[in-house]
Order: sequence, then structure tokens, then C-alpha cells
Amino acid sequence: MNDPIVVALDVGGTGMKCALVRPDGTVAHEERHPTRAERGPEAVTETILAVAGGLAARARADGFTPVATGIAVPGVVDERNGVAVWSANVGFRDVPLKELAEQRLDLPAALGHDVRVGALAEARLGAGRGRQHVLFVAIGTGIAGGLVIDGRGYPGAHGAAGELGHVVVRPGGATCGCGLRGCLEAEASAKSIGRRYAELSGEPGATAFDVATRAARGDELARRVWQDAVEALADGLLTAQALYDVGVVVLGGGLAEARDDLLLPVRAAVAGRVTFHRSPEIVRAELGDTAGCLGSALLALDSLKGSP
Repeated sequence: MNDPIVVALDVGGTGMKCALVRPDGTVAHEERHPTRAERGPEAVTETILAVAGGLAARARADGFTPVATGIAVPGVVDERNGVAVWSANVGFRDVPLKELAEQRLDLPAALGHDVRVGALAEARLGAGRGRQHVLFVAIGTGIAGGLVIDGRGYPGAHGAAGELGHVVVRPGGATCGCGLRGCLEAEASAKSIGRRYAELSGEPGATAFDVATRAARGDELARRVWQDAVEALADGLLTAQALYDVGVVVLGGGLAEARDDLLLPVRAAVAGRVTFHRSPEIVRAELGDTAGCLGSALLALDSLKGSP
């Protein structure tokens, strides 16, 4: 087979990152499309299939041979059966995306959770490469994690593993979108950091980027809000370490763009909490927003051979 390539899509509530990915993880072509989730799940599904079909056609025109399709979506994902069980951002309810993609493209397909496939990519190609036990934590509008052991992701019994953002770290704290109070996501996500600063400062529209920037410049309120989020994140990571005992924690998502302003205080806060646990190395993700596409391609390749 000449020049094999994987059609890879990372579908979010706002946009889709799409690529043609070689088996070695290098990208031959990239493009982006709006998801337009407001149109409803049927329209989004059709867009996914049309974009994937267009990518496969481009691959053939460019001299590649498409061998599989990998699709990553948010929410609860049944990877074994290839079903998008539920997604608040996209509106999916029990959508058999794997089967639909195979029918449309006449290629083997794999469906994965966006954060878990991002974890797979970071573990094999990014900041966790060469490590056996990797926990990837994406911190953006929400917080979620992906556990990778010996190069294989762990989806859980019901496709919902890694929901670290819904570990309660501040009982009675801020209300979370899941209905509980004090979840890690409600205390330390980019969205919650911006919201809390806006409430305390009276400045509507403040973002986590604003808080990080002002905290670095010495703004006392911003420093307090930032440190509170760091402390909550450290509590969540300590819980994760107690459960998973990983060698490295890879922090990704939009908040990781704060670099050392996030990494250094989080490392210190986690180290200060460790008792009998072995403290993991805590590093920043390397692949940025390409991780989802790369991970969905890896998942598709795995499905062809049955193992990484």
C-alpha cells in the first residue's frame, strides 16, 4: 500500500480541527471548519461526514491511500461500539458515528473522547513519550483527564473515565454545571477563574488570561484568585495521584498557555500536599490544539491492528 494516511477529525462545540495524518504521526494536511452546533446534532453529524469525505478525496488526489478514519468528540463516548452517547456542547444523543463514517467513507473508523485521544497523543508523541503511566489534564472551559498506561488509553466501563473536573474539591463551593457544588471544574477551570475575578472586581468580561497577566504584574486581587485556583487544582491532582499513581502529569488546554505562571505554583502546591504518595512530574503539554487530531489518528490506527 502506497503512502497510507489517516483521516482525522477533532470535533468541538465551536470548531472542528481536521487533518490527514501519516502513521508516524506527521501531518500532511490541516484544515478547520465551524461546527455550528446550534443547527442540531443531525446537521453536525452530516458536516462531520462531509468534511471527512472531503479529506479522503483530497488524500487520494494528493497521492495518499486513506486507510482509516479517526473522530474525536466531547462528552460521554462508547469507544468500543463507536457511539457518541451524550454531549452537551454538540447535542449528540446515542449517535453511531463510527458506523456512519464507515458507511460514508468505506473505510474502517474509530470514535474517541476528545480529551482521552489528546492524552494518547501526548503520551506517545508529546510530553509523556517514553513514560509508562501518563495522566493528561486538559484545563480550559472545563477540566477533564485522560489516563494512558503503556500507550493505551483507559475509557472506563461506560466511556466516562477521566472526569477529573467533577471531583469535589471545595464542598459547598461554586455551583458546577453538573449540579454539584465545589467541583474542580467550578473552582479551577479557565471559565471559573475569569468568572470569579469578574465578580470580585466588578469588571464584567474578565478572562483567565487577564487574571494570569495581572497576577504576574502584582495585582493583589488577581494573585488571590489565581492562587485559589492553583490550590484547588493541586487538591484535584493529589486525588488523581492517590487513584492512579502516575509518573507524569501533563497539563494542557488553554490555561496551560500560562506556562510557568501555572506550572511552578502547581508543582509547589502538589509537593506541599504529598505525604506517602510519590509526587509525579508535572509538565506542560507539547502538542497544543493538534493533540486531538493526532490522537484520533492514533486511535484509528490502533483499531486496525488491535493494539498500539
